[in-house]
Amino acid sequence: MKKRYAVVGLALSAALALTGCTSGGAAAPKSGISGEPVTGGTVQVLLNADFSHLDPAMGFDGGVNNFYRLIYRTLTTQSSEEGKQDEIVPDLATDLGTPNDDATEWTFTLKDDIFFEDGTPITSADIKFGVERSFDPAVSVGSPYARILLADVDGYQGPEISGDLSSIVTPDDKTITFTLNQPFADFASAVAQPVYTPFPADAGITATSLDAQPIASGPYRVEDYQRGSSLVLVRNEEWDRETDEVRAAAPDSFEFSFGLDGATIDERMIAGQGDDQNAIAGTVQASSIARIQTPEIKERTLDGLGGCTTYMALNTTTEHFSNPLVRQAVAYAIDKQSVKDATGGTQLADIAHTMLPPTVAGFTEFNLYPSEGDKGDPEKAKELLAEAGLPDGFEFTLDIRSQPKMQAQAEAVQQSLAKAGITVNFNLIDTSTYYEVIGTISQQNDAAITGWCPDWASGSTFLPPLFEGSQIFEKGNSNVAQFNDPAVNARMDEIRAMTDVDEANAAWGALDEQIQEQVPDVPLLFEKVVLVVGANVAGAKTHSGFSGGIDYVSVGLASVSE
Repeated sequence: MKKRYAVVGLALSAALALTGCTSGGAAAPKSGISGEPVTGGTVQVLLNADFSHLDPAMGFDGGVNNFYRLIYRTLTTQSSEEGKQDEIVPDLATDLGTPNDDATEWTFTLKDDIFFEDGTPITSADIKFGVERSFDPAVSVGSPYARILLADVDGYQGPEISGDLSSIVTPDDKTITFTLNQPFADFASAVAQPVYTPFPADAGITATSLDAQPIASGPYRVEDYQRGSSLVLVRNEEWDRETDEVRAAAPDSFEFSFGLDGATIDERMIAGQGDDQNAIAGTVQASSIARIQTPEIKERTLDGLGGCTTYMALNTTTEHFSNPLVRQAVAYAIDKQSVKDATGGTQLADIAHTMLPPTVAGFTEFNLYPSEGDKGDPEKAKELLAEAGLPDGFEFTLDIRSQPKMQAQAEAVQQSLAKAGITVNFNLIDTSTYYEVIGTISQQNDAAITGWCPDWASGSTFLPPLFEGSQIFEKGNSNVAQFNDPAVNARMDEIRAMTDVDEANAAWGALDEQIQEQVPDVPLLFEKVVLVVGANVAGAKTHSGFSGGIDYVSVGLASVSE
């Protein structure tokens, strides 16, 4: 998702200045779970799948980005303050940076008293090394905002292979300057991305070591990690609360349990017994919605838009999907109402006709491929297939996550396309590796159902990662459609150069429609989150920057036993 997103459940920003967007449409926490948490105790987190990667150079979805803030810090980060979650605020840096006149050079100064978990001071050289190592081909599958924005990165493959990156300069331990390849007024938002996480250059870090044993700069450190099963965080005693205005860090520890069946998670959260009174989890399954309507459960339920778009990417380099007529046929044939029903109906999703979600400034409603009741038009699809030379239809392979809701969505797509003579074969991929697989060109298939959340509240972090030709990468590729249209590429450059905010926002909305005329992706849904928390949980609030999930750095417990 930023960013892809893990939907059992990529992020919004200080582009608030550019957008005026609110916090992703997420509902405010309801009575009984919005109080300030006390210090101490252990928050339990129940999840269907493990995080994609503990190494921030490799992970890039809403769920793991949320987790990263518990153990890592970056120069800036998203606010956790209610009503201001779209704002970017200083984290390791003293402020939001100082640009030169044309915003091609940015300088940041580090705070005092910031340390790694072993007590080593964090310096500008550590920021530089953290960014440089993200270019190593062995780990370069995460956020693209270093390789997209920094100057002199062509052919750069990290410090072990290529040595020093000249576009990052550290004149002293407290100062770091980045030279960009283009003017970029939102660079303070970009350095909140995980690839700007600092690491000590002299710590013997290998390509795989951080994925197993992170080096913490945030309020918690990893005490124990059993891949696919459990993860335990305890306090990082070297973290100084006085330097961090974002992370409440109230609990003494977090215990994550992975690999749990969705129905089991829902059952435990609804029952709320024992340690589950101190638990949080992802959005409930459709089958559990009717069970959370009692007053007692409603008191500990959060809901709202996730701020993301679920869509089916069509690989435009494949035999059939290289033809726009075929892609248009698919867009007409899909029964979006059935996909919505498979997801859980109105309480869990709205139908999408656009790629930009309603929570992003510039959103413009349009529907280029209408059908009665959004139930698909197989006859129109057959006409287009015949025009494309495929009167008998065709078949393709669809990458999907091995998770019940995603499989239900895929089955709805499969059944609706079958009415137009299109056969869909499934390739099931484990949830924890899904984004890495579909983001690797040599491993992806003809199409994939996935999702995207804006990295900050601007069309500039939604449309370019998905549709700009220069953002097609062998690994860590978000442009799953491999869409590369010269007119669209040129228009993106023009919009980024606009200085009038309203004009730029409107232009992104218009470009969304221009792109959809060629159907590199089929928008399916704007999914919602419905979250039940334990009765002893406090400070629980959804965060639009993390797929509408509960903000880990704010949550805690209402009371702690002596």
